[in-house]
Amino acid sequence: MGTYLQIAQVVVGVTILMVWLVRANRDTNYRGGDAKTMREEFAVYGFPDWLLFPVGILKVLLALFLLSGIWYAPIVRPAATAMAFLMLVAVVSHFRVRSDSPRKALPALCILLISMSIAIYI
Repeated sequence: MGTYLQIAQVVVGVTILMVWLVRANRDTNYRGGDAKTMREEFAVYGFPDWLLFPVGILKVLLALFLLSGIWYAPIVRPAATAMAFLMLVAVVSHFRVRSDSPRKALPALCILLISMSIAIYI
């Protein structure tokens, strides 16, 4: 189970870093509504503009904690639990956009399930 959990930590960590540091200002097929950037996506979900930065910082920190947890295990469960909570909010936010296909929530749902499995089995 240890190797699986470490792979899962890397998958979640790298995915979140890619989304928030590399692709935040790029269009993807998974953005809510007609959003082209992360900022526009937050607006689609009805979140205030000021929330983008704190959520981004928190997700990047949690991703780094998950990656660091390969060498320092005590931070993994809290980081995975917090990430799972944030991803649950992301999934619910996707489903609140009625005009969107449920497919747009698939990446967030996958990260939610992987984060939950890390938090449970670590």
